[in-house]
Amino acid sequence: MPLNRIVPRDNLITIKIPDATPEIIGAYALNDEQALLAKVRYNRLIDIFLGITAYSLQNHLRTTVSGIGQIEIDDIYMGLDKYGQQYVVPVQAKGGADRHGAVQTQQDMAYCAEQPKLQKLKCRPVSAQFLSEGRIALFELTVQAGAVKVVEERHYQLVAAAAITAQDLASYRRAP
Repeated sequence: MPLNRIVPRDNLITIKIPDATPEIIGAYALNDEQALLAKVRYNRLIDIFLGITAYSLQNHLRTTVSGIGQIEIDDIYMGLDKYGQQYVVPVQAKGGADRHGAVQTQQDMAYCAEQPKLQKLKCRPVSAQFLSEGRIALFELTVQAGAVKVVEERHYQLVAAAAITAQDLASYRRAP
């Protein structure tokens, strides 16, 4: 059965990240997609999640795609890895009870494939979702055999640096 909605899994660990959101932004941010995009940007969650250096190019791009019509991409990042590979990262964000639809990912990928400047770059679509207790779920998505698939999913919690314990750090440790 094709994936119609991208829904966070309940059984993933939550990774604590030192919150770099400016306090004034945190004081006035709502619980909507704009607040989510701001937290993702200020905390460099795209970089952390994908393991690349990423830069926000444009947000709320409204454009048209051949055969689809008008679409909106919440944010587009340009990225680079340690080997020089360049990426285009379209991001969809959902706040509150909203859920991601698989169609958005297909539209984002179609946009990247249609744009002459982006065609030569690897497209890595990401969806971001607010979860309970201020956590943020990130999904890297792809289309395989005509269906949207989750490549990777991680859950992050933005916390004060002092809230990250030695136990937390030990649990995040990986063998090289």
